[in-house]
Amino acid sequence: MITYNPKDWFTFIFRFHKADTLRKLSPLIFGICIYCWVIALLELHILKLSESSHVKQITSMHTLLSFVISMLLVFRTNTAYDRWWEGRKLWGSLVNNSRNLAIKLNSMLGFEEATHRTFFKKTIPLYASVLAHHLHAESTRLALDEQDHPELNLDSNRHMPNQVASMLMQRVNRLYEEGKIKGDQLIVLNNELASFTDICGACERIKNTPIPFSYSVFIKKFIFFYVMTLPFSFVISLGYLAIPVVGFIFYVLASLELIAEEIEDPFGADENDLPMTKMASNIKKHVGEIIE
Repeated sequence: MITYNPKDWFTFIFRFHKADTLRKLSPLIFGICIYCWVIALLELHILKLSESSHVKQITSMHTLLSFVISMLLVFRTNTAYDRWWEGRKLWGSLVNNSRNLAIKLNSMLGFEEATHRTFFKKTIPLYASVLAHHLHAESTRLALDEQDHPELNLDSNRHMPNQVASMLMQRVNRLYEEGKIKGDQLIVLNNELASFTDICGACERIKNTPIPFSYSVFIKKFIFFYVMTLPFSFVISLGYLAIPVVGFIFYVLASLELIAEEIEDPFGADENDLPMTKMASNIKKHVGEIIE
């Protein structure tokens, strides 16, 4: 995840990084400009069209469609950001729950229980690390896909976060059976452990349930046909100046869609995705400080 100072305007304006949409869209913008230049050449020099009623109708159509496309893109980006922020809240809960579990176990277990303390000191942070790896995996993203993916070697019997959670629960139950924790303490620890699986399930819901296919395809088609028809009306009124104008409009619209695509999966490997590995290492550090 990129860390930055939101008050530093000039750095933002003149800074280009790998996540910048201009880098990704440069070939397409160049292609759109070439296309617009061809339309301008045809209308101005070959067909020699003037501003007619037909051109005015196209302009009116673009005016109406601009409102529709702006509403669609606002909804698209808001939905994607909600998914990103929900993922951040879930991992924030995992950090807090790991600390709470470590604090409670540290107070319940005596210092003579060195074996059990060492086990929890290693296994509690292990859950976060395993969950991060689980969410990075392509097999997790395609878990609900109707098509089979034998190339991924999917093994539904090996859910690593569940295995770690099961290890933790077995050790807590063992402590109860040995009389080292009481029944009410078992209930408290059980609630903390159950929250781990709840967080995992919520993260999986975000990971393997993308934006509906028809909605995503429709927006892309809408942007494409909207931009491809812009030169027909802009060239008459702006001349060759329509080339950079159409290119810039395409850059703005396509950038919003690219940003939404990037943040709708907060558990990927993009620069703006959540730093799960870093958060997992922080959990390991904090749990190690609590359970000595």
